[in-house]
Amino acid sequence: MLRAVNVENGAIQGLPAADPRITSFKGIPFAAPPVGDNRWRAPQPAPDWIGVRKAYEFAPVPMQVRQEIDANNIYTREWAVEPDIAMSEDCLYLNVWTPANSADEKLPVFVWYFGGGLQVGHTAEMEFDGERIARRGIVVVTISYRLNAFGFLCHPEITAESPEAPANFGHLDQQAATRWVKRNIGAFGGDPDNITIGGQSAGGGSVMNQLVSPQNEGLFQKAIVQSGVFTRLYPGNGFPKFLRDIAAAEQEGVRFFESLGVSSLAEARKLDAVYVRDMYLASKAFWGTVIDHKFNVGDAFQLFLQNKRWPVPVLFGHTSSEFFSVPEASTLGEIKEMADDMFSDDAETFLALCGTHSGSLDEVMKKASTSSIEYAIRVAGQANADSGADLPLYYYNFDADIPGWDDPGTFHSVDLWFFFETLAKCWRPFVGKHYDLARQMCQYWANFIGSGDPNGKDSTGEDLPRWEAYTPEAPFGMRFADRSEFVREQPGEMMMFLVGQYLRM
Repeated sequence: MLRAVNVENGAIQGLPAADPRITSFKGIPFAAPPVGDNRWRAPQPAPDWIGVRKAYEFAPVPMQVRQEIDANNIYTREWAVEPDIAMSEDCLYLNVWTPANSADEKLPVFVWYFGGGLQVGHTAEMEFDGERIARRGIVVVTISYRLNAFGFLCHPEITAESPEAPANFGHLDQQAATRWVKRNIGAFGGDPDNITIGGQSAGGGSVMNQLVSPQNEGLFQKAIVQSGVFTRLYPGNGFPKFLRDIAAAEQEGVRFFESLGVSSLAEARKLDAVYVRDMYLASKAFWGTVIDHKFNVGDAFQLFLQNKRWPVPVLFGHTSSEFFSVPEASTLGEIKEMADDMFSDDAETFLALCGTHSGSLDEVMKKASTSSIEYAIRVAGQANADSGADLPLYYYNFDADIPGWDDPGTFHSVDLWFFFETLAKCWRPFVGKHYDLARQMCQYWANFIGSGDPNGKDSTGEDLPRWEAYTPEAPFGMRFADRSEFVREQPGEMMMFLVGQYLRM
């Protein structure tokens, strides 16, 4: 087993995982601490160290709101089980799980970006234990990155100081960590030319941004986007506005500095990190990705549709209960006005699908309700063919029965327990069928990470149910419910209508 390795900054010592055939290395610095003059600056090279660094524990989590355990909040109940976890602005570290016995094995590599709206989250969340994926011959890397005000503040002084990297420091951290992996993962038995980036929610959105960044040529060979591809379906109906133009974002930064009581970047960099965090939280701001014309050159989803992305296979999916959109209307008349504005000559078709001539407002809203993420994925699948990209895309819908006193449905993020195969860490009373499903999902992911094709053998030695690529002619996907099942069903009439309308724009 590879318990000790040499990376570009020095020697590190790992520990046996729960399965001693796997070695875990935690808290490896991939960049210099982003503190002092490095605050609001692109990640800088990590310093060398002398002797052997003991990579035994997770590093402190990035600066973010302190999560309080709340029985009425499903997300803190599910994952925020350590409210006093160490937190620091010095957070640019990554973790590696490797099954390799030697450095020359060239195993596939999986680099994971956690979610949390670019506001919260960290690699020490217990569902992100990479051991089970590593058991399947994968080197797993989970990386940390700056969040909220620390990761996504803009300011004219920052732009003037660093015109080549004026914004998106959290995404640049992800990029720097992935570049570190490419340079160093061979020491862990990984193949630097077989890297898959993956993420869920804002982590999936981050994958999309990395996928379309012009700076990332050759950085990765595959991508996994879980509940992370978004586009507005109905007017005024959508998600927090992650994407901002740099000019507007700079002015937000000017106002934030004023609220901090400083008049210059130099002064702001001297402020206590907890004070900066608390003032950001008090401002109710929600800062995310910025169009800086360097790392980010536009809306990632739109660029994907235009085939302005790196040509790699992508695995897309969502849970069956998350992010449904309905028209913002309080009367049937408002529904009709919206239909006329949106669909013009096809308004009557939409209204007929909604049943406006015979149904109540509640009934109409129910028929118009559509999964925003499924919609975006199906639009992307059509564009993948229409643009001539014609690259492999795989689609899934996670629709498992989730147990627990709270009867939660397939809530946003619940699939994390499954494909990481970490159900045993969860409080929920999962039973045999859930463990079987998690085993299969983990294997599908490992297969895709290895080859760009999720198909292959289950760990039982049997063939997994065949998962075919998504095409406009066969817009089918894998349904993860009581079991893994490839479902050959056309999307509903409303979904087909909306996708068709989008592609006519």
